[in-house]
Amino acid sequence: MRKYILFIAATVLLFSSCEMDEPPVTQTDRNAIFSSEEGLRAYSISFYDMFPNASDQAIVEQSLVDYGATNTLSGFTLRNSYSENNSSGWDADDWAKLRNVNYFIVNCTDPAVPEEARNNYIGLARFFRAWFYYGMVRRFGDVPWVDHPLDPSEEEALYGTRDSRELVMEKVYEDLMFAAENITRTADAAQSSLVTKWVAYAFTSRVSLFEGTFRKYHNLNLTTSPETWLKRAEDAAYVVMQESGKSLNADYRALFTSDDPPASETLLAIASSASLGIKHNANWRWTSETYGTGLNLIRPFVCTYLQKDGTPYTDRAGWQYEDFYDEFQNRDERLNASLRYPGYTREGELALPVFSGYARLGYQPMKLCVDATIGDSQTESTHAIQLVRFGEVLLNYAEAKAEQGTLTDADWAATIGALRARAGITGGLNTKPTVVDSYLRATYFPDINDPVILEIRRERAIELLLEGFRFDDLRRWKSGDLFKMSWTGMYISGINQPLDVDHNGTHDVIYYTDDAGLAAAEAIANNTSLYRVRVSTDPAAEIIQVHAAGNGTGYYLAWFTNNDSKKVWGPKQYFYPIPVGALNLNPQLEQNPGWENGATNDGN
Repeated sequence: MRKYILFIAATVLLFSSCEMDEPPVTQTDRNAIFSSEEGLRAYSISFYDMFPNASDQAIVEQSLVDYGATNTLSGFTLRNSYSENNSSGWDADDWAKLRNVNYFIVNCTDPAVPEEARNNYIGLARFFRAWFYYGMVRRFGDVPWVDHPLDPSEEEALYGTRDSRELVMEKVYEDLMFAAENITRTADAAQSSLVTKWVAYAFTSRVSLFEGTFRKYHNLNLTTSPETWLKRAEDAAYVVMQESGKSLNADYRALFTSDDPPASETLLAIASSASLGIKHNANWRWTSETYGTGLNLIRPFVCTYLQKDGTPYTDRAGWQYEDFYDEFQNRDERLNASLRYPGYTREGELALPVFSGYARLGYQPMKLCVDATIGDSQTESTHAIQLVRFGEVLLNYAEAKAEQGTLTDADWAATIGALRARAGITGGLNTKPTVVDSYLRATYFPDINDPVILEIRRERAIELLLEGFRFDDLRRWKSGDLFKMSWTGMYISGINQPLDVDHNGTHDVIYYTDDAGLAAAEAIANNTSLYRVRVSTDPAAEIIQVHAAGNGTGYYLAWFTNNDSKKVWGPKQYFYPIPVGALNLNPQLEQNPGWENGATNDGN
């Protein structure tokens, strides 16, 4: 393990200094690298620089999600705050990663290395080229396809136009299929930190599902049909399900809190090492009110977690007015694995949400935090961060088949049913749903009438919470308007009085509107160290608000609702604008529709 991580660090340093228009190594080094399998292996480690680091991946959903409230609005969804002038993702550093891979592919030809070994490493390189282009197409749509290291004399290629999405994505699929068929590694490396054949198939299912549903819901009218891409997603996922030997890990939370991620389910993870000083700041970001974005889940999303019998929580009598303790009872166990819950402890101490700090809406995520507190204020976290896992593959398979209309009861049981069974749900595991959940449809997907697709979308949001899928999921489903949802939080039974929100007999928090209200509440509280939170009943207030719940006595916490009109989503936001710097360098590039000439995210 130690030797492996040091090898990665040294190799990445070697190749990360490459210039766009120069070979990444000298001719002598080139001969040494491409004439031996050990040389190919050494070079291939540099590809892993394309993956996000653990700190970035751990907070990938601290903004730009519909189900979370943050300290401030993201610029991309804050009206008139985003344009080609502050867009990113098209810089020389971004394209340099592609050049590094292409250089390897065109030079990996030495017959001194057996063909099978060469194809293994070429397959790995093509996997990373697909990873790169998938990210570019998701962000920008049409992009130039480049499959070799460009020479400065190739002006037409250097300063050419964007290629069609059809061409680029077909090339991506070809790369992924070559990778899946030629990568020879099938066993996990230390901490599941290397790409295997099964990772290639799993990623193919992810890419194909995105492309198939994006084409379906956006009516792009490209040559390759949505159905073709959906079948590709189904087929790739099926290979992983049947041949990889992977299965669901019994302990859901252990997937996200273990230094050595459970090998049963993990396909690919970002590894850390305390002994080598390779650490990240996930705990710090998810516990600090100021260091991260302070993301809290909002109540409309929390209400989508099912009851243990498999029925909707919103079918429960009085669900609208259940407090923090009651709403956590008899629910999908992933709720307790993702949020600080009544009775949650850290290092033997009760650890309620920090109502006066991070937990402004009451729902404080802890899915990507460990229970040890050492990393809460410094970069000391070493738990692995998931990139690809079997649970996602099951979701990809189920959705791909449902979108084709071919999902059977047996498919449901093997995918959605299995995921829900792990979460402690007992009902509806073996047969597809036939009744639409009216709350889910009305709140999230009013245009979807198929109960199967609705339930798969519910399952995907809950199972993959905070893992980096939601932004792309909503865009491919053409559901961007959800980014404008109001940020409302947990129900409280009253203000200006002490509340025992976890029902353990000790008062936990006072939500007060003025000094007199605080004093009156403190006079009857049985806990001097409870949280004290200033709130306002004014919907225009800049502090935490309380909105009347409709039952005559209770309230919902709310945040930033006075600025709901500043939230924006328009048709052009399904793609990012190409940065103005790239347009200035290459006049042949055309800006994405709606973003021309410095236009902002104005809702149009």
